[in-house]
Amino acid sequence: MKQAFQILFHRNTILIASIVFGLLLGDYAHYLKPYTFYLLAIVLSFSTTGIVFSELKSKKEILHFMGTGILLNYFLFGAVLLSLAYWLSPSKEIFYGFVVIAATPPGVAIIPFSFILNGNIKLSIIGTLGAFLASIILAPLIIKLFSGNENLKVLPLFYSMIGLIIIPMLISRLLLLKPFYNFTVAVRGKVVNWGFALIIFTAVGINRHVFLSNFDILWIVALILFLSMFVLGQLYDFIGKKMRLPSDIRMSQNLLLTLKSTGFSVVIALELFNEKVVVPSAVMSTFVLGYFLFLSFKESWTKR
Repeated sequence: MKQAFQILFHRNTILIASIVFGLLLGDYAHYLKPYTFYLLAIVLSFSTTGIVFSELKSKKEILHFMGTGILLNYFLFGAVLLSLAYWLSPSKEIFYGFVVIAATPPGVAIIPFSFILNGNIKLSIIGTLGAFLASIILAPLIIKLFSGNENLKVLPLFYSMIGLIIIPMLISRLLLLKPFYNFTVAVRGKVVNWGFALIIFTAVGINRHVFLSNFDILWIVALILFLSMFVLGQLYDFIGKKMRLPSDIRMSQNLLLTLKSTGFSVVIALELFNEKVVVPSAVMSTFVLGYFLFLSFKESWTKR
């Protein structure tokens, strides 16, 4: 019985169930939608308790980590994604959807994912922050270059950075104070797992029409995302092993390379284009979870 409960409440089981329930009970996801921002902020507050600011040794290290995030998330991932999308997209609208993804800053989920997958939290936070800052300039340039649209709003980017990175980092310092430390350690894993399950349920639920129709273009979108995330990520990891990079560095670099902010890309696609342009972003929300689960199972298998 104890083993059954362990399997039932394992993070992979919880996250897979969130996809299933999102498809089956997607109508209820709209009730959670207004609260996903706060859910993610809570998850990040607990997951970033793993970083110790005293480990930041020099400005050179900070600049190096920021540059790594920008290079991987924008230049390498963007080049691969847009090249594949240019040749394989079935329509101009779908291609524009991938342009929006390429212009989108990295997903803040990189930070709690790094915590769960034993990545380098310091690299993940600084790399994500660096790419967020760079997106202020890079996002409008990418959209202008590939679609001619100059109307990208950057204020939501500032709000996201403050609300989902800086404030949770400050709260995490409070959670590590002596009166709260034992409680934080005891509930941290549960908060991260269940918080993300609710967020994923919401993302899948509000976009379930994409998964239950449009099959003629769905498989092409899925192929482009599979090549850009799974194949590129594992190729990069293979090269990292050959270069003898530490496993925690490889994991964080892999996440910085492959994960984009699905919520941000959906909003920008709707504001600048139309609903059809949102399709790649909606599908990507599932691929982000799929890739996370793949990395989680891979890590467990490697440890065995």
